[in-house]
Amino acid sequence: MLFPLTMAVIATNQPPGPPGSATPAAHGLAYRNVAIRTADWARLSTWYIPARNGAAVLLLPGSGSTRTAVLPQAAVLARHGYGTLLLDTRGHGRSGGHAMDFGWWGDRDIAAAMLFLTHRPGTQAGKIAALGESMGGEQALVAMGTDPRIRAVVAEGATGQQLADRGWRPPDVSGILQRGIEWVRYTRAGCSAAPPARKSIPGSIRAAAPRPALIIAAGAVASEPVAARWFQVASPATVQVWIVPHAGHTQGLVTASRAWEARVISFLNAALRPSPQQAGTALSSR
Repeated sequence: MLFPLTMAVIATNQPPGPPGSATPAAHGLAYRNVAIRTADWARLSTWYIPARNGAAVLLLPGSGSTRTAVLPQAAVLARHGYGTLLLDTRGHGRSGGHAMDFGWWGDRDIAAAMLFLTHRPGTQAGKIAALGESMGGEQALVAMGTDPRIRAVVAEGATGQQLADRGWRPPDVSGILQRGIEWVRYTRAGCSAAPPARKSIPGSIRAAAPRPALIIAAGAVASEPVAARWFQVASPATVQVWIVPHAGHTQGLVTASRAWEARVISFLNAALRPSPQQAGTALSSR
């Protein structure tokens, strides 16, 4: 009881971590500092790197992390012409608002980011995706279920942000014990944080279909491949799973850089390709 209660208190009372000194300039990328506002008036700090191929990707860091943690992913995307918006989620880094390290307010932060990206001159309609690490991946998968502006999601290290996402736990004594611990943790956090209604990850994946998702799991973390396969069952036709051998949590790019780049870029290129209807509209307007 003490362990899950402590974790719940920490998750709902997390002080902002240090923002870090690295910027996109360290990767040779031109960028802008941009502040955006959520519907509930949280001020979010971002870096925006303009698109060269008409498509953009929102980058979401994990729990306790800031946008500096997704700079390597931004550099890969930028090499292929993708615009990126690197976000300090609320209560993290230089962003305002109250931190919640289960990611329960991700929908609001992501909605503000989508509004910004849809109004960028270099970004075409229907060519916006989200890429998240750990908590950021979970937030992106959930938001995709209700926000049609998100055309595709890459989620790495996602295992769930509420009890409804933990159906991948085994039905043995260990699994029952874990679910009991998680029930205490999430219930206590909900009492403190008064969270908005949240869809489960499987429910959001089903609601988002036919929009696709790529879930990347760490081969060296036993729970991640199991969770990824369980999420995939929600919509096998639209969810791809890639298990990175020997990788630790969110270490796919570090462990297998070339394979990560090839897999992610191929997925995004296919997902954000204009539909036949869009292509026909573009040709008829010339």
